Amino acid sequence: MPENQARLSRIEEEYKKKLSQIIGYELKNPNITGLISVTKVKVTNDLKYAKVYVSILNSKNVKETLAGLKKSSGFIRSELAKRVNLRNTPELIFELDDSLEYGARIDTILKEIMPKKEE
Repeated sequence: MPENQARLSRIEEEYKKKLSQIIGYELKNPNITGLISVTKVKVTNDLKYAKVYVSILNSKNVKETLAGLKKSSGFIRSELAKRVNLRNTPELIFELDDSLEYGARIDTILKEIMPKKEE
């Protein structure tokens, strides 16, 4: 792994931790409901943009929650700047990560099609 790639990985991991804290404890937007977990952060090589993948569970309205996150991205970004000491703080782009839902759906399908074990 090239040195720069290792650095990017460390930055992504740090952002993921800090963003989880900020979203979990600092946000006071009433449109953001449910359990939001930051599953992955991908930062561009120039550190100008960060794609933040979030999984949203038990939300009243997933679209509204995602829109609320996007609206709060300025606040989240400024909080991130205070906590991670880098020259630039990237612009945050929130994406919905539905891999958890997808996995649960596959689980359900497998349970339906697998023959029940006789006991």
